[in-house]
Amino acid sequence: MGTVLSISPSSKKTSIMDVESGDAHKNDNKSLKKHSMFVSLSWKKLVANPAKKSAKKVTPNSVAPCSQVAHLNSENSRKTHQTEEKKPKAPIPVPVPTVPEQNGRLGCVQKQPSTLSLLSPRRIVIQASTGELLRCLADFICRRCYKLKELNCGEVIMWFRNIDRTLLLQGWQDQGFITPANVVFVYLLCEDAIEDSVDSAVVLQGTFQTCLYLAYSYMGNEISYPLKPFMSEANKEVFWETSLRIINRMSAKMLQLNADPHFFTQVFQELKNQRDTNEASLDR
Repeated sequence: MGTVLSISPSSKKTSIMDVESGDAHKNDNKSLKKHSMFVSLSWKKLVANPAKKSAKKVTPNSVAPCSQVAHLNSENSRKTHQTEEKKPKAPIPVPVPTVPEQNGRLGCVQKQPSTLSLLSPRRIVIQASTGELLRCLADFICRRCYKLKELNCGEVIMWFRNIDRTLLLQGWQDQGFITPANVVFVYLLCEDAIEDSVDSAVVLQGTFQTCLYLAYSYMGNEISYPLKPFMSEANKEVFWETSLRIINRMSAKMLQLNADPHFFTQVFQELKNQRDTNEASLDR
């Protein structure tokens, strides 16, 4: 049985386009289905292959059960605890006592190479420079050796300074020996070794230089000193005899001078008084 269609000119174009679009749409759907099927199959294949490769690398023992993890954690904590017990314990800090402040400032001791200031046991402050103490030492020697009428203080001081300068120039010492404390030490030896019966300036100089040698050897900054600046031809025969005699008699006091501040202050005050009480009688 046949069917008759009546199509108007305007609707004919539309229906033909509709038919063509419908056919195109159907063809697109078919191609999309083919592509989607291809993509899905390819994706499944790509995903499946790495999974198989990674599955081959994983062993049954690679992932520990919860009980095994807990056991390992407990073992690690036990080993850590034992290691900490073996380590020596840090000492407990102990507070260190400090010197109390006086009027907001800490007391300090300063080294003064050219001056000396001490507090005697009687709480009397005494101070003097190196030059003042050298003059006091020279005054004492001039007064002790009263038979040497031509002796003056400058000559005695020059004996001392010449030896110190020679040692510096020859490289036997890096710094000068003449300081207030060392002058006090020299006075201690001279007070015992130099006698008032000396009537020769050469003998006096020899005895004085022997005292200087012992002072340098005991109080100096160097390990040893040469004999030539201290030993002259006049006292060459008696140099060591005088040295041994001074050591035997003054060894205890030499040690006491360095160990006992009160004794040092006493000797220092005694040297300081040598000029204060006798300066007028030395102008000869």
